[in-house]
Amino acid sequence: MRKREETLARVSTDSYDLCVIGGGATGAGCALDAQLRGLKTVLVDRGDFGSATSTASTKLIHGGLRYLELAVKELDVAQYRVVRTALRERSRMMRNAPYLTRSRLLAVPCHSLAQALYSRIGIMFYDWLSGTTLLAPSYFLNRRACLKEMPWLNPDRLFGAVIYSDGQFDDGRYNFALVQSFVAAGGDALNYAPVCGFEKNQNGAVVAAHAQDASSGTACKVHARAFVNATGPFSDQVRRYAVPKLPKRLRQSKGVHILLPLREDWGDRGLLIPATEDGRVIFSIPWMGRLLVGTTDSESDPGEEMIVTKAEAKFLLRHVNRYLVRPFDLSDIVTAIAGMRPLIQPADARDSKKIARDYEIEVEPQSGLISVLGGKWSLYRVMAEDAVNAVELRLRGTTSRCRTQNYALFGADREENDIKEDLLARYAVEPATIDHLVKKFGSRARDVLELADNEPQWLELLVEGAPYRCAEAVYCARQEMVTSLEDLLSRRLGIEQFDWRMALRAAAVAAGMLADELGWNGSRTQEEISLYTARIHRFLHEIGACAPGEERVDHGANEQSKEW
Repeated sequence: MRKREETLARVSTDSYDLCVIGGGATGAGCALDAQLRGLKTVLVDRGDFGSATSTASTKLIHGGLRYLELAVKELDVAQYRVVRTALRERSRMMRNAPYLTRSRLLAVPCHSLAQALYSRIGIMFYDWLSGTTLLAPSYFLNRRACLKEMPWLNPDRLFGAVIYSDGQFDDGRYNFALVQSFVAAGGDALNYAPVCGFEKNQNGAVVAAHAQDASSGTACKVHARAFVNATGPFSDQVRRYAVPKLPKRLRQSKGVHILLPLREDWGDRGLLIPATEDGRVIFSIPWMGRLLVGTTDSESDPGEEMIVTKAEAKFLLRHVNRYLVRPFDLSDIVTAIAGMRPLIQPADARDSKKIARDYEIEVEPQSGLISVLGGKWSLYRVMAEDAVNAVELRLRGTTSRCRTQNYALFGADREENDIKEDLLARYAVEPATIDHLVKKFGSRARDVLELADNEPQWLELLVEGAPYRCAEAVYCARQEMVTSLEDLLSRRLGIEQFDWRMALRAAAVAAGMLADELGWNGSRTQEEISLYTARIHRFLHEIGACAPGEERVDHGANEQSKEW
């Protein structure tokens, strides 16, 4: 990718067909779609790409069994439409970036014959809606088979379980693959460039966005013929930059996840807890060598800090422990994730958990601002397609063919097994390292390993107990627009989403490598370490997992790359 400084200089002087505001899944998807259709496009984000919402998902590419249940119970067409569309998009997401995705078996435990019949019929309907994109047919396991295949299940009152399949993915790397694909197609992407207002012509139409480089404070004006607001939970704020008195359209819902050690006897199946105290579902799923448990649903607002509280963690543990032979405790939590969902406010005052995850493309008639409202990860591509159709209608009066339905994303230009075979033949590196790098970088894993040709020490572990290599940090600094320690450890590599304490141990080494690559002086490097350390300690203190600085032994950490 181009150097950030080069992109900043060009954005300040060039003029574009389209400016997309927001670098999460939807914004990056819009930018890629538009660029592939021949629109000169720039993508700007107020923080790092995907840092607000798109990296805080349940890591599932799914239609949503809960949404299907609500569609049937409440005869809700919007919920049905979300499920049907998301199942269709599931196969496209997995096909377009296979190295970042996989299928995952999930078990729905049942405590009676009635529950088993209810779940079996509902999931058969889910299978039917998948049509030709069905990953694997669902089936029922009786009590004895359940306890044999899933010995971690609590046998009390267990009647059996329905097993079905859904998609799983690395959301942070998938989001960034969209950005990389956009830049590779000729687009300009700029992180840490918050938009704080618009310039309009005499007719009231937006013609430029006022942005600012967060690191230097330098103001810049982004000129474009059309603007897409894809800022998720912050969409109302951007809409009011264009027309101050616009009514609010969104409600924000906070969702949190905790991650626990993945025990050796867990196997490859996830668990869907079918009903919680507040009437929603919770997933407990193997992910990257951890057990990811979530999510919650509570009212939030765009100004709230996304941090997991002790009460939220206890809520998740209380529900998942009911289904386990060996319960987990707060001290077992290795890391946690919190994020906001943008929900379109319905006319009634229904609970956020009952609001459909549908979306809307709003074209404001006076300013011309096009806003993508609502939605979910599994719908990102079709949301982007509809938004770019609206852009083309505004600029050209017609729409052209969307190319993203079958478009291999950055790093997905070769089969995963072929990449692994080539790298194993060329490099004297253990297969587990090759597997880890390919599942993180796809075909670009070779570029990571090539860095160590002249610097063999870069193949050393970045932190003991996890598969991350120093070469990955160097590659991200040079090729992936990293500007801070948090960018690297949280979103590019994902160490922070694997284990907070490992991230703390990696911070000094990683900061030193970033200092060499990005030209930080000693005070800047120490400031990065201090800020990052304080941030993680605050997370640990808030959740009450254990006191800051307390070491814990995680015997399952070395299994991360093998599991994923």
